Formats: sequence, C-alpha cells, structure tokens
Amino acid sequence: MQSSSQHNKRIAKNTLALYVRMLLLMAISLYTSRVVLKLLGVEDFGIYNIVGGFVALFGVLSKSLSSAASRFLNYEMGKGNRERLSDVFSTIFVIHILLALFVAIIAEIAGIWFITHKMVVSPDRLNAAIWVFHFSVLAFCLNIFTVPFNAAIIAHERMTIYAYISIFEGVGKLLICYLIAISPFDHLIFYAILTAVVHILVMGMYIRYSCKNFMECSLNLHCNREMVFNISSFAGWNMIGSSAAIIANQGGNILLNLYGGGPVVNAARAISNQVQHAVQGFVENFIVALRPQITQSYAKGNMDYLMTLVFYGSRFSFYLMLLLCVPILLNTEYLLSLWLHRVPDHTIAFVQWTLVYIMIESLSGTLITAQLATGRIRNYQIVVGGLQMMNLPISYVFLYYTGLPETVIYILVVVSLCCLFARLYMLHSLIHLEVLSFFRDVLINILAVAIAACIIPFFIKQFLSVSFLNFCILAATSFLFTSLSIFFVGCNKKERKVFYRKLMLVLKHFKNNDYDKG
Repeated sequence: MQSSSQHNKRIAKNTLALYVRMLLLMAISLYTSRVVLKLLGVEDFGIYNIVGGFVALFGVLSKSLSSAASRFLNYEMGKGNRERLSDVFSTIFVIHILLALFVAIIAEIAGIWFITHKMVVSPDRLNAAIWVFHFSVLAFCLNIFTVPFNAAIIAHERMTIYAYISIFEGVGKLLICYLIAISPFDHLIFYAILTAVVHILVMGMYIRYSCKNFMECSLNLHCNREMVFNISSFAGWNMIGSSAAIIANQGGNILLNLYGGGPVVNAARAISNQVQHAVQGFVENFIVALRPQITQSYAKGNMDYLMTLVFYGSRFSFYLMLLLCVPILLNTEYLLSLWLHRVPDHTIAFVQWTLVYIMIESLSGTLITAQLATGRIRNYQIVVGGLQMMNLPISYVFLYYTGLPETVIYILVVVSLCCLFARLYMLHSLIHLEVLSFFRDVLINILAVAIAACIIPFFIKQFLSVSFLNFCILAATSFLFTSLSIFFVGCNKKERKVFYRKLMLVLKHFKNNDYDKG
C-alpha cells in the first residue's frame, strides 16, 4: 500500500512532465495559429473552423465514452483486479470501433447537407469546404479509435510517454505550416489532408506503446455483455454533460456563422478558442495528473484523501489560471497585435471573456472527476447537463435580437457559474462533499487572491503607454503580485512551510553543485 506522500510525489512528477509538454505545445499552437491564419486568410480560416466545429458536435459521443473509459480503467486498477481490467479494455475497444463507424456514416450524411444548404460560404469555396469536411471526419474518427489506448496510458500514469507523443503531434503541426507555405495546391484542402496524416501517425504511436507495455491492451475483439451495458449506461448519462459542453461551444460557432456575421466572426471566435486551448491546457494537465488518484481513492474507499485532492485541485487549478490570465487580460490588445498580422473584429472581447470563462471552469475539474468516480451520474447529469444545454437557446435569442456576437460568450460565463453551484449541490448528496467548507476554503480564498493580485497591476497599467517595454514591465508586475497573493493570501501556514522546505532543498542542491565544481 503506497502512502499519500508517494502518491503526491507521483502526482508532482506527472504534473511536471505534462507542463513541459504544455509549454512546448502552447508555443507551437500560438505560432501555427498565426501562420495558418496568414496562409489561409481570414475567410478560409473561418471556414475550416466552422466545418471542424460541425464535426466536433459528434464529439459528444466520443467525449462521453472517453470519460467512461478513464473511469472504468482507473476504478478496476484501484480494485487491483487484473483479469477484469483486461475485459474492460477489450470491451471499450470494441465499443469505440463501432462508434467510429457510426460517426463516419452519420456525419457524412448530415454534414454534406449542412454545408450545401445552410452554411454561409462563398460559392467558389464550397468545394474546398466539402473536402475539408471529409478529412475532418477522418481525423475525428481516428481520434475516437485512439481513445482506449490514450486512457490506458493515463490510467497507468505514464505521463512522460503521453507528453512525448503529444509533442510529436505538435512538431507535426509545425511541419504542416511549412508544407502549406511551399505547396502549389489549394492551401485549405492541403491543410486538412496533412492534419489527417498527423492523426494517423499519432494513432499508431498510441496503439504500439500501449499494446507493448500494458498487459490488458490488445487488439482483441472480445466483448463482455455485462460491461457493455455498464459502460454504455454510464456513457449514455454522461453524454448529457458532454453534449451540453460541445453544443455550447460548437453550436455557438454555428449560430455566429448564421446570425453573427459569418466566417469573419467565426475567425475571431476561432482565435479565442486557440487562446483557450493553450491556456486551459495548463489546468487540464494538472487534472489529468490528479484524475487516476481521485478515482482509485474512491475505489479503495479512501474518502479523506479524495476530498483533499478535490479541494486542493480546485484551488490550485484556479491559481494556475490566474497566473496566466492576469497578464493576458491586461495586455490583450497588444498581445493580439503582436501575435497576428491582422486582428479580426470582436477578437479582443472574445479572448478576454473566454479567459474569464476558463478561470471559472478551472474550479470544476476535480469536482467532475470525483462525480465520475462514483459511477452514479444520472441525476447529476440531468441537473448540470440541463443547465449547460440552456446555452444554445439563450444565445440564439440574444444573438437573433441584438446581433451582438459577444453575447454568446457572456451567456457562457453566466451559465458556467450556475453549473459550478449545481455541481457542489449534487456532489453533496453523492459523496457528502461539505459545501460550506468548499465556499470557505476554495471560493472565498480564490476571490481574495484574485482581488489582491489585480489591484496594483491594474493601477500601474493606467500610467503606461503601449510598447513592448511597458508590456514586459506590466507582465512581470502581474506575475509577481499574483505569485505573492497566492503565497500569502491563498496558501495556508502548512502549505507555505512545505513550499519553503522544498525551496531550501533546491537552493541547497544548487549550492552543493557549485561547491563541487569549485
């Protein structure tokens, strides 16, 4: 039986590996977004994202089954039943093959109708949009096929390998940019083809590593009927929440295309999504490192450690977001002008409110993991998923009558807050989470940290003109005061002592190295 200290060390090691991955991928993502926008142009960039967004609507099926795969694999690992673990994996593998075939058929039928009859696109780019759609469906289905192997790697907490494969995918995106620049073919179609090729290579790497290193992973088509029912039931209820989240984002993109200004506004929303994925990845990596321990703690009945991880994860997820978001919020216009050759209209507002949205969502990562760990998700998904579903009709009403594209993201923020409180209420009955303790130890705590972090940087901004030097000054000031606020306001006495002890060990290590060299 491993101690909590050993679990924490593993979490820290895995988090570090994922953050190294994330830093590289974020730099690659920001660079490739700029290059792709320049090479494709605003209209083609918007077309690619609206077509990809339509395909991503089918991700409701994939995401719900992905959560089921992670939950059942982690749960059986917590129970220590290796034979049952093999049955779970083979059953999940078969389900995902069938899902990929189903999505390919339905998406092709519905997608071609949408592009040719509903989508706002110039006639001369219609053929390109159709080709982009075909390759987007292919890439999406390959991702579905990869899910069981990806889930196995995370369940075994092999985050280093997960990071290596993701970095390979990022390098592939860099190569795509170069090939597009020198290609004589239609840039939009060629971009879609190369993206599908990268997905094929990544799929092969996940399958090869998993089959070689994990005894339960194989291309076995054995299917346990009881597990099919359990996994399908879990995924079915989880689909409510997954579909709501995807519909809120991708459905909002479609509404913007139809009522908010067409491909140009879609390009602005796509840029804010790029920022969201880059920044949100930091918290997602942290949650990925925590997820196996939360689920396995529940399987073992270790509720005290589970609650510690849930509260700790929520607070520090928000702290990570705050460190990144405060400098961006204070310098949004300058950063966008530095990053992009041309900043589409509405982009600044989309980016700023998207950052607010992901800071709120960062509080829910460990809450969602704890909820999934129980396996009892029907009532939870009806309540929380039902709230999330309201994004689309409310956005439609406001967008139809006001014509303001920003209303889509405003509503997303408000609904996100409502969902956070609903999650707390539902988890109180599921795992006896103490709501008042969460308010005191997490929500009031992070609110105090956020206020303390922003006051002085915001005051300094009023006296600085727009320049690279002033941006560096403001970014450094923001990072410094946010760090100080987290340490002195956000951390308790015990956490400060742990941090101080670790810092002394690091300094002692460097001092000894310098002494040895001397």
